[in-house]
Amino acid sequence: MDISTFYGLFSATCFTLVGLWWNVVQGHPQWLRDSALRRAVGGVYLAFLLPALMGLFAQVGGSDSPSVWRVSFLVISLVGAVSAIRLFSLTAEEGAAPYQAVAGVLYGLVALIGLVPELVSPLGLAPIQAAALLLILLIVIAHGLVWEFMRRAAVRDDA
Repeated sequence: MDISTFYGLFSATCFTLVGLWWNVVQGHPQWLRDSALRRAVGGVYLAFLLPALMGLFAQVGGSDSPSVWRVSFLVISLVGAVSAIRLFSLTAEEGAAPYQAVAGVLYGLVALIGLVPELVSPLGLAPIQAAALLLILLIVIAHGLVWEFMRRAAVRDDA
């Protein structure tokens, strides 16, 4: 598959997941009343939004203007890493699965590829391809984050 086609489909899928998440949240307004739940709702939102934005920038930059995707991936990944680690620190004491910590590490790797793309040369991949693989893993982690959130919210709702 052409990398531009991949990023187009990837970005559209992530934006669809953002919309689906907001539909779920709309059906549970009580989640927004509690500050801890509101932060978790926002964390899930960012888990889909940030990769979607990176996909858009990859399409704009691509191989013609690699500095566009590299800088955007670096900046967006830093936002993602800080957000993920912050959210992990808020939920770690509650025994939550470490999805946010893993996401923070993956965002760090994406940022590193944006900063030093030649690091992936030994893998035989173009930097934008290596970043795509990490973004796929981020979306897998985001699905785990949704699952964990929904599981914990159901326990709270039953209490």
